Amino acid sequence: MKHKKALGEVLKERRVELSLTQRALADQVGIKPSHVAYIESGRRKPSLALIERMATTLDLNRQELFILAHPEAEGMINNHSAATVTQEPKPQVGDAWHRFVNDRALLARYKVTPREIKALKQLSLLGYVLTPREFLAILTLVRTPTGE
Repeated sequence: MKHKKALGEVLKERRVELSLTQRALADQVGIKPSHVAYIESGRRKPSLALIERMATTLDLNRQELFILAHPEAEGMINNHSAATVTQEPKPQVGDAWHRFVNDRALLARYKVTPREIKALKQLSLLGYVLTPREFLAILTLVRTPTGE
């Protein structure tokens, strides 16, 4: 049986590979060294924004870090495997998030709330190249019908 590494284990291994102390990593991502220690020991989960900053700083794949932090979401995220974390591929051209958020007619037609925009923005930080239509599909899936 293959051992799936925990988020903290992956982050610590990569930090050590790069010869960074917890303090140095903390300074680079804008948190306290104790917070790095809590994440590495599995006592805390990083926010989506912190996953983004750590992935960038440590040159790791942000989607795979997200899956390690939230294994329950693995089935929803393109069936990525959380077993290994690879170096981050170069970003692709195109910015679906900006097209989506700047399409006022689309936002009005689907009555997208500021709270929903904030949640979808966090999703966009994971680095997926989504179309505005895919943002709407996700929004439709997460909205609960009134009366439930």
